[in-house]
Order: sequence, then C-alpha cells, then structure tokens
Amino acid sequence: MSEARAYRKLIVGTAGKVTTLTLNNPERRNAIGPEMINELRWALADADADAGVSVVVITGAGKAFCAGADFAAMSAGGEDGGLAPFDGDGGDYAKLLSTLCSYGKPVVAKVNGHAMGGGLGIVAACTLALGSTSAQLGTPEIDVGLWPMMIMAVLARLVPRRRLVQMMVLGERIEAHEAAEIGLLNEVAPPEDLDARVDALVAKLAGKAPLAMRRGLGALHAQDQLKLEEALPLLRAELGVLLGTDDAREGLMAFMQKRPPVWTGK
Repeated sequence: MSEARAYRKLIVGTAGKVTTLTLNNPERRNAIGPEMINELRWALADADADAGVSVVVITGAGKAFCAGADFAAMSAGGEDGGLAPFDGDGGDYAKLLSTLCSYGKPVVAKVNGHAMGGGLGIVAACTLALGSTSAQLGTPEIDVGLWPMMIMAVLARLVPRRRLVQMMVLGERIEAHEAAEIGLLNEVAPPEDLDARVDALVAKLAGKAPLAMRRGLGALHAQDQLKLEEALPLLRAELGVLLGTDDAREGLMAFMQKRPPVWTGK
C-alpha cells in the first residue's frame, strides 16, 4: 500500500475517495529528478489499484508547483536510497508522462505556483488542471541551450500550434489567465480560493460512475491514436460494453425515478 512506502520527495495522502500527491522538494521549488519521478510512478500505480480511490490530485509543497527538471540530480544519475525503481526504470520522465496521459482515473493538477519545463509537462498530462492566479507556466529550456522535447508531445495536444511554437522558441513564461485561454488550465482562481475550487471539482468527479469513468477515459486515450474511421468502431464497441453494466442500468433507472444513483462500479 502507498502509505507503507518510504517516500522522500513526495507526500501521499488519501481522504475519502481522493489521493493527493504533493511534490515535496520545496528548497528547489519542487524540481523533478529521477527519485521524484520514481515515487510518482509508484504512487500513481497504488492509487490506480485502490478501488476506494476515484480521483488523484497532484500539487506542490510551498510556493511552487514544479520548477522543472532537477539538473543536479539528473547529472548525478539519481540519488542513493529511496524506493526501488518502478518497473525497473522508475526515473524515466517519458514513462511518467505516458502514465498520466493514459491513466484510468481523473488526475487533477492543482497548480499552486510556477510550473516550468518538466513541471508544465505534468500539468499538461493531467486530465484537468486548475491554477492560482499567481502562477506562471512556461517553457524556458531554450534559454539554457535545451528544448522542451518530451513535454512538446503533451503540450501539442492542448495548445494551438503557433502559440506553442512561440512559447518554445522564446522560452516564454505566461500568466495563469493566458494559460487558461490557450488550453493549459481549465480554470484559474485567486490563491486563497484555489483549494476550495479544487475540492469542489474533485467532489463532483468522485461522485461520478467509476466504471464509466475508467472505460471512458481509456476510450478517449485509445482514440487519440486513431484515424476517424478506426476510432468510431472502437467507441461503438465501448458504448456497447457500458450499456451492459449494472452502473448504466442504475444510472438510467435513477434518472427516470428522479433520485441520485448509487454506483457499484460493476
């Protein structure tokens, strides 16, 4: 279980149906290195396997969400001790993004502060993202002779091409309101209201049919890779599966009886 794991760069807590993963390296503005990546992959696997968890929230300790890559830890080849490598290569950032992009439960990024580079990649890979008005989001890699290679793949799914190219070639840092306008954030809120707004969203998500959520998100991720003529038969088949579930029957009956549904996940 996740609570038994000896996390050093992550705080993991579960309340009700919600697991919160807090990036915990505030001295370095939660810069992400191999150890934090490994811990995130373990924690996401645990939350996915826990039938009592419906939603995952990712946020940062202190004033930042994530300042990007921890180059010191990366150049040192990771850190001694800590959790065993997840699946043999727990520090692989590309696999972390892939996990988030194909996750079977909604993952909400609570962007409490700046999200740069690799931190922005995490935000973009989450299912939904709410941000503080004090946060900035950006791709500053070009300014240190690099390029936002891996995060470009997830950013390109959300941001219009010319705006994304402008961000990357100029190393731009943009304010939260503009991030919402171009699709990086679903909503922005004053810092003092962010927790309440995220809690309200998460409560709504946790109340939805869990089986429909998992299969729906899975179908969404699968059809992203397909042409229209390939996607439609897949989605038709997935709808047929859902129509045969107890939750679908309960949902339709509750609708007709004008009462709240009682989900069983079957």
